Amino acid sequence: MHRSPIARPLAAPVAALAVLALAACSPSEADEAGSSAGATPGATTEVAGVDIAVDPDIRALLPQQYLDAGVVRVATDVPYPPFEMYVEEGSDEITGLDHDLGQAIGAVLGVDFTFAAQKFDGIIPAIQAGKYDVTISAMTDTVERQEALTFVDYSASGTGMLVADGNPEGITTYTDLCGRPVAAQAGSKQVELVQDWAAECEESGAEPVELKTYPKDSDAQLAIRSGAVVASVLTKPSAGYVAKTADDGAAFDSIDDPAAPNGYDATLNGIGIANSATGLPEAIQAALQSLMDDGTYTTILDEYGLTGIAIDEATINGATS
Repeated sequence: MHRSPIARPLAAPVAALAVLALAACSPSEADEAGSSAGATPGATTEVAGVDIAVDPDIRALLPQQYLDAGVVRVATDVPYPPFEMYVEEGSDEITGLDHDLGQAIGAVLGVDFTFAAQKFDGIIPAIQAGKYDVTISAMTDTVERQEALTFVDYSASGTGMLVADGNPEGITTYTDLCGRPVAAQAGSKQVELVQDWAAECEESGAEPVELKTYPKDSDAQLAIRSGAVVASVLTKPSAGYVAKTADDGAAFDSIDDPAAPNGYDATLNGIGIANSATGLPEAIQAALQSLMDDGTYTTILDEYGLTGIAIDEATINGATS
């Protein structure tokens, strides 16, 4: 597994998810709208406050079996906020970035993208067995996984930085952390990254980063609040989500380094499709690219504080390692 757990903010997550759920279609609403969009000329589906209409030219790319079924079956590993999560505790209704993006792609194609929960390590075997058509589950596009799946890449994410609201220390890039206390979750890949940064600081004649490890990312957030550290180093999506939702966005800021717009050591995330599903990747790619071009894609990312993981082009199998 190449994805890392996404930290939950210290603020009550259910309240945050409820706000996000109001902005997005529920699965049943999206399914009903998607069905009517495919059957009724001029019908639209609302996702993240945007009305999305079927594009006849892009729909024509969709293989006949999906047009006949009216459905693309999607496997996703829930919860993994903010990519996929339940609307509220005890609910089986799925929301999150991946869900909303799937609904938007389905709206362009005029078919329903129906999501079902599937443990992450069982997703690829389930697709190969024909249980699902695709996966949208923050899955990293890798050359190894391309042996089983064709990926339509929809984001790129690496390591980000979380600081106190207003960025009182004026941190703009990782070199600003030299000589300062910085938090990372114990055992995470971010620990090794900060250690590399510390060595780089010393090589440049500066004091090394003072690494402080914590059992959980939420502990690192407390350290920022108390002033024990100036920043926490965690995944870029997590930093954006926590900054957007904790204390209704008033607790933290996520740092966007222009030199690493998708985060440090960023990798592509893709929609995984069975290699045997001829034509489906190209149809999904065209639908996603249209959402990128008209701004809907950015609007959906912004609902979850994830504009920092945006990419400009919906590539197919863009990973080279």
